Amino acid sequence: MRIARYSMAGQDPAFGVVELAEDGGGHPDSVSTLTGDPLAGPVQYTGERHRLADVRLLSPVIPRSKVVAVGRNYAAHAAELGNEVPGTPLCFYKPNTAVIGPDDIIVPPAASQYISYEGELAVVIGRICKDVPAARAEEVIFGYTVANDVTCRDLQEPDKQWSRAKGFDTSCPLGPWIASHLTLAEASDLVITTVVGGEQRQHGSTTLMIHPIADLIAYITSFTTLLPGDVILTGTPAGVGRLEPGQEVSITIDGIGTLTNTLVPAAAAGSHTTTTGDSTK
Repeated sequence: MRIARYSMAGQDPAFGVVELAEDGGGHPDSVSTLTGDPLAGPVQYTGERHRLADVRLLSPVIPRSKVVAVGRNYAAHAAELGNEVPGTPLCFYKPNTAVIGPDDIIVPPAASQYISYEGELAVVIGRICKDVPAARAEEVIFGYTVANDVTCRDLQEPDKQWSRAKGFDTSCPLGPWIASHLTLAEASDLVITTVVGGEQRQHGSTTLMIHPIADLIAYITSFTTLLPGDVILTGTPAGVGRLEPGQEVSITIDGIGTLTNTLVPAAAAGSHTTTTGDSTK
């Protein structure tokens, strides 16, 4: 099942189940509206259906408390930036104010002149959990989505810690929806491809993670409690690079979908703001 969060003119955001024409349903891509939030409890279909082209997709989840990201979880990516592979997961936080959705614009802080993309698999947590054994990690996963760990590379090194470089507003695009039907084994064998301005930049597989998904959940919950809707970013494959203002970046994960955003310079963003993860343009 693909769970989306969307809006229409004059209406509050809603959750729905996405049905694609490629699934063989005999109808255009559509979204069927749900009552309430599937991360908060049982939901039902309302009977309302919209063409997917007629709605605006939002970030499929607004983390209730945090995004926990993992750095250098692919050996080739660590090597391309001249870093050693960490012996244990290298974790950092992004605030929920960093989250934006599909087609929203990325607005870097004015202090940065070097913005980099990082295509990643994101894990959406479905229940409150602490000290989860790796063998039971699948029990706490609601589903998976696509993420872009946008980074101010020129701030990352001098700051020595990554709050400003990776936690700025709009630094965590998520979408286009949550794939709740994937098993842990399936999510551990997915191809990630990043295209910038029509040129392929990244092409890797989640099989190449140094610390696999279950181990990440076990490690992260050993020091922090995860809440329903919290998100784990699992690291990026090799091929990261610079985004220029005006460039569009599209990250595709097979079995999930494609997340597309465009970088704009801070001076050109105008009245752009991010409120509870939904940007206004």
